[in-house]
Amino acid sequence: MQPADQQRLLADVQAFCEALREHEELCYVEHRFNDKLVPLAKKHNILGMPVPVEYGGRGADTVTYAKALARIGQEGTGVRTFFSGHTSIGQYPIMTWGSDEQKRQFLPPSCKGEKILAFGLTEPDAGSNPLEMTSTYERKGDHYVLNGVKYLISNAGIANVIVMFAYSKENRRISAFIIDMDQPGVQREDLLAKCGMPTANTGMYSLTNYKCPLANMLGPEGDGFRIAMGTLVSGRLSVAAGCLGVIEDCLIESIRYAKERTQHGKAIGKHQLVQEHLAAIEMARLTSEAVVMKAAEAKDAAAADPGNAELKVRSEMLAAQAKLHASNAAWDAADHAVQLFGGRGWSTLYRPGRHLMDVRVCRIYEGTDEILKLKIAAALLGGKEYEAYK
Repeated sequence: MQPADQQRLLADVQAFCEALREHEELCYVEHRFNDKLVPLAKKHNILGMPVPVEYGGRGADTVTYAKALARIGQEGTGVRTFFSGHTSIGQYPIMTWGSDEQKRQFLPPSCKGEKILAFGLTEPDAGSNPLEMTSTYERKGDHYVLNGVKYLISNAGIANVIVMFAYSKENRRISAFIIDMDQPGVQREDLLAKCGMPTANTGMYSLTNYKCPLANMLGPEGDGFRIAMGTLVSGRLSVAAGCLGVIEDCLIESIRYAKERTQHGKAIGKHQLVQEHLAAIEMARLTSEAVVMKAAEAKDAAAADPGNAELKVRSEMLAAQAKLHASNAAWDAADHAVQLFGGRGWSTLYRPGRHLMDVRVCRIYEGTDEILKLKIAAALLGGKEYEAYK
């Protein structure tokens, strides 16, 4: 992406964030989905940031997209989660494994905001191990019949199209499908009992004898597990970038508050233990920015040389490391910010408390802390031979 194009995209993201904030603050207090998010994202043309221009997107490289997600992450993990669901794990598998016909059918309308996307992998009893999923498919003439339940899916209640994974009844191999959610056989339910992200849409859905056209299988039959795992690399990097934004906002808010709030006759920023909190947040920001940008650069390098297995492995490892580090750093930074704010920190009327509640999920979705640690350790020891979760 050319520098001028990058600057225009990041300027559009900034304008979107400024326009969204007031409404996001209101929706958060009222615990309701932010219905202004999609219209404003559509207005500022940021619903297909990394999608190639020929398919209606902005053509952003990974580094630029990561910077955009970091800025969006400042507005809240719920806001950034929408983009991860729609773009990083919704549009991405179609961009990467879709046929030209599938790309032309689904990507342009998703970039225009005419179709919202989601990623349907997790099930009630299949989280960290997708191989335990129970969703099934079988071919019946000119279509596939799908049955199953997907759970804790970002954008599930608002998505028009979901990339979904299911087992073959014949050979137990996983395949990927592009599901039109407006067809018969679909039931969905919003999940509202969440610890955070009240302005984001999280839901579950079930398919009952759902008829999926043969043309809507994504990638070769039986290749679903590889597609899912490849997509999660994109998702992990998007979470890491968003967590960087959370840390940045915690720092901005904490510096401002430390200068404005007075106790014991002086601004609290002059107290040594308050400065300790600020220093901790800054170190979280600095280290997270370094690892996120390094992971983004590695992903761009791997994309530029798709036949290079070494670059691919490095990219996947750095995405896991970035997600593990940044999600934990964001949790710690939000905790420091809440402590700095004191009693006001323990309130959804102030941003640090919202960040603390929202960012906790980032240590769970797109790969739990535990799974990522095992992945990193196994790679250091020599690879698949040392995988602890076979």
